[in-house]
Amino acid sequence: MKKILITGATGLLGSSLVPHLKKYDYKITTHSLSKQADFMFDLSDKSKTFEMFNKSQPNIIINLVSQTSVELCEEQVHLAYLSNTRSVENITDWIGSSGANCHLIHISTDHVYDGLGEHKEDDITITNNYAFSKYAGELAAARVSSTILRTNFVGRSQVSHRESLTDWVYKATTSGHFVKVLSDVFFSPLSITLLVNMIELVLQKKPIGIYNLGSHNGMSKADFDFAFAESLNLPTNTMTRIETNQAKFLKAYRPKDMRMDSSKFENEMNIKLPSLKDLIEQIAQEYNEAS
Repeated sequence: MKKILITGATGLLGSSLVPHLKKYDYKITTHSLSKQADFMFDLSDKSKTFEMFNKSQPNIIINLVSQTSVELCEEQVHLAYLSNTRSVENITDWIGSSGANCHLIHISTDHVYDGLGEHKEDDITITNNYAFSKYAGELAAARVSSTILRTNFVGRSQVSHRESLTDWVYKATTSGHFVKVLSDVFFSPLSITLLVNMIELVLQKKPIGIYNLGSHNGMSKADFDFAFAESLNLPTNTMTRIETNQAKFLKAYRPKDMRMDSSKFENEMNIKLPSLKDLIEQIAQEYNEAS
């Protein structure tokens, strides 16, 4: 039986991944900063990290720990380093020093891209400290046997304290709140449901290297928000398209084009990822089924 330890297991992605993997023949151990988990501590603490791994002796570590607030990473550089880089260094230091036969699956971000997409894995452009700290985390992950997945995900959250982009759009359109959506930021996300399934495939094959993992035919966040609302027959009159230079709520720079070429992952895993348009319909169905 494979022993899997999932760090950051109670977050937006982990709250869907953990119950999914428990359906299979895995022994799951969970970690969280402060929520209900088998181990609860800050992963930037090296001694506690080593203690956790020494006790659990995992065959596979899935690292979901991340400080994802772009503004906070810009304002508190050291916090970004501790969450997004130092925590990964501690994981790989344990794998290297213990001699454990352990594979790391590390979840990274599409924020390492900018400029006209679709981007391949070596087309890096770092534009803010969030992206820098996540890229440094990738370098740490690459020191050991690892699969590094650059991704972005949307879909229905399973935890009350974390809200996805589609949760935000759904809440705004159903409550009549006026919101501004970005017309000049492009991305190619997956749904949480599909990403969880892709991670389970990675568990089986354990490919080595960095892989983009996103949908085909990405679109602007504004087009995505409108398409998602329209697929649920929700009103869109409370949404206004703006460009990032008009977005006073953004204090840190955001990449304008994070669309990814995921053909390397598709070829490695022998699968075909969906278009973002088709994915929106699938996500909308999840909201319909939950309502």
